[in-house]
Amino acid sequence: MNSLSDLDCQTCGACCSFSSDWPRFSTESDAALDLLPPRFVAADETGMRCDGSRCAALSGRVGVETSCLVYDIRPVVCRECIPGDAACLMARDAFGLTLPSDRSAF
Repeated sequence: MNSLSDLDCQTCGACCSFSSDWPRFSTESDAALDLLPPRFVAADETGMRCDGSRCAALSGRVGVETSCLVYDIRPVVCRECIPGDAACLMARDAFGLTLPSDRSAF
């Protein structure tokens, strides 16, 4: 890896496993939230259901191969997550995932 653009979400998944407080609903309409399968929505309906710190909609192994089971209808907080932003880097660091070696590219 030589730059942040080399970060691949499908081999990471750290942001979806970092904190049960993170995948919270914010600006979604009721119609958009109704599209999410109930098994992925928290009991209090304020965000995605998490198993520990991991979003229930995350499939696979963090740092190896992951995918989102509701990718096309994922909440706004997930859509706004940008590979290489501060939250991404903090989550990757928590899992000990290697960052690009050329930090000057930031």
